[in-house]
Amino acid sequence: MDYRKFLGKAQSMVLPYCGGGTVDAPSRRLRVTAPVHPGWWRFEVQGRHATAREVAEPEGLDTCPRVRGHLWGTRLVRDGAVAERLELMPEEEPPRLSWVVARRWHDGTLLFESLEFESEAEDVARRALEEGRTLAGAKGVSASLRAAFGYAVVDAAARTQGIHFAPAEVRGKVLAIAAGGRTEAEACLARLLTERALHQRALARREAAREQAARAQPRPAPARPIVRPDGRSSHIEPGAPPSERVERALESAGARLHAQRRLSNGLLEVTFGFMDERFISVVDAQTLQVRDAGVCLAGADERVTLESLPSVIREAIESDVLVITRHA
Repeated sequence: MDYRKFLGKAQSMVLPYCGGGTVDAPSRRLRVTAPVHPGWWRFEVQGRHATAREVAEPEGLDTCPRVRGHLWGTRLVRDGAVAERLELMPEEEPPRLSWVVARRWHDGTLLFESLEFESEAEDVARRALEEGRTLAGAKGVSASLRAAFGYAVVDAAARTQGIHFAPAEVRGKVLAIAAGGRTEAEACLARLLTERALHQRALARREAAREQAARAQPRPAPARPIVRPDGRSSHIEPGAPPSERVERALESAGARLHAQRRLSNGLLEVTFGFMDERFISVVDAQTLQVRDAGVCLAGADERVTLESLPSVIREAIESDVLVITRHA
């Protein structure tokens, strides 16, 4: 049988599209030929390319796991104070701190499904938020509702002060913020600012030392050995174009490339998503060795590559010590 005649055969698939250049089918990631507005679409799939043909009703959600939690902005806050981005939200904005149900799509994305019936606790939390009170001593308030309340309090404080923060940076503090209120939130933000300032000063010192060494030694120094956190060598292919190597390195680490931009001195600025957060790192275009991780690594940025950086970020998030230093 000549299988070549099947290679160009088109399929029809109904898939959730959340924006960007790709869409995820149950078993593979597809490149979108032309972006459309986010929503459920019927795609014509040919090879690894998908073309949106028409808006469609959701399909395939029955087999996807349910995830329940409380709403903070466009994030679902679940047990463990994990705040995940919620995609394909309804046109009518739900009330703050709503009890919601989502489905986890095959690529890990959370898709909004419905609002749940609420108890008195949600109303208690909303009133406390509106009146500037804390949840200290409040009865019947679940852990996910307390965490969502804590995120809302620190978000309000951050907006007032013009400070950007990522949920993963404050995850370990939100229950304390729910109990301590605005004062605790402002203390948390002050610690973040201090860590970021220390990182920027250390980065400036490293760059100054690099420039001084380059002036004293015109010939390039041999590259330092680059190893993964698990001790294995990096598997970056030096012959491939930097753009392809960046995408492959991130995909192998479970991250998703959003954008990349050439900088001077042979550097690349890479923007990627990982564990539902957005990161911006600066790497060497040839080796993908990290120059500025975009997160605090205690001066060890150059000890990792773009390939190993996501695992370092994961450890920081799980240890509640993540501090992001580069924001869009």
